[in-house]
Amino acid sequence: MRLALDQAHNAWLVGEVPVGAVIMRQGQVLATGYNRPITTHDPTAHAELVALRHAAQLVENYRLPDCELFVTLEPCAMCAMALLHARFKRVVFGAFDPKTGAAGSVINVFDIAQLNHHTLLQGGVMAEACGQVLRDFFAERRTQQKAQQQALRQASVGAAAPLDAGPDPSSDTIPTGDAQELTPDDDTSQP
Repeated sequence: MRLALDQAHNAWLVGEVPVGAVIMRQGQVLATGYNRPITTHDPTAHAELVALRHAAQLVENYRLPDCELFVTLEPCAMCAMALLHARFKRVVFGAFDPKTGAAGSVINVFDIAQLNHHTLLQGGVMAEACGQVLRDFFAERRTQQKAQQQALRQASVGAAAPLDAGPDPSSDTIPTGDAQELTPDDDTSQP
């Protein structure tokens, strides 16, 4: 889990929510990952899935039945289902997630009897340390947002209205640009 916490710190350094994951195979680190949805513009780039994609590429198989995943935050439903589809032997997580946790906090995808695969699940490992990283990150983010809001307020207090402030926002008229008719001679789309 300490390696997963290192990955969580990597996420923090690039402005992502600090969640980290490590995949172990036969006692050896196979792959690591950290949250990257913001930097990659990919809502599926959660730490678990980043690590899962790396591991699957390395072993050239989407099934990882001899692997264990260690992640600092309880997996969401998307990640939980991906881990089940990959047939992980065991999933270990740190902090519980009371908002989107799918390993017991909100729902428990791992306990659905009708699913064709089940994995061992262990939660709360180094929960305090894993949770503290998240609390510290969000406290820092709130402080930064308050400072930005205060700076904007101070800047707007001293600023005078520009001479041409543009259209009146309370007006019901829709602003339009100048229209110009094109003739066939004006068409520049032809070579």
